[in-house]
Amino acid sequence: MDQDVYDKGLAMRRKVLGEEYVDRALKNVDDFNRDFQRIVTQYCWGEAWGDSTLTPRERSILNLGMIACLGRMEEFQTHVRGALNNGMTPDEIRAVLIQIAVYCGIPVGVDCFRHARPVIDAHLKKK
Repeated sequence: MDQDVYDKGLAMRRKVLGEEYVDRALKNVDDFNRDFQRIVTQYCWGEAWGDSTLTPRERSILNLGMIACLGRMEEFQTHVRGALNNGMTPDEIRAVLIQIAVYCGIPVGVDCFRHARPVIDAHLKKK
């Protein structure tokens, strides 16, 4: 394991997804999922998200589109939260969701709007 890349990934993961989310994921580490959590932190968050070529905001836009296309709505909600943490506005997220609906299909767009709404509503209540 590359400890520097892991540490960079853990910091980025916490910044984007929030302390509570990451703490919950790491609290549930056991012998079965330990390697997976390490790979997610080091590879996804350290190698990919840690590369400064794209901003976290740009990466959020990409993730919303890709995860929507895969139909992974629980993970989609996680990345809507991340997009808000990365400075995207609800209007910008709405525009991304319309783009997703056009290119991935209206049923996917319906799911995206349905799953994004409670996350955005909770975010706006905190303000």
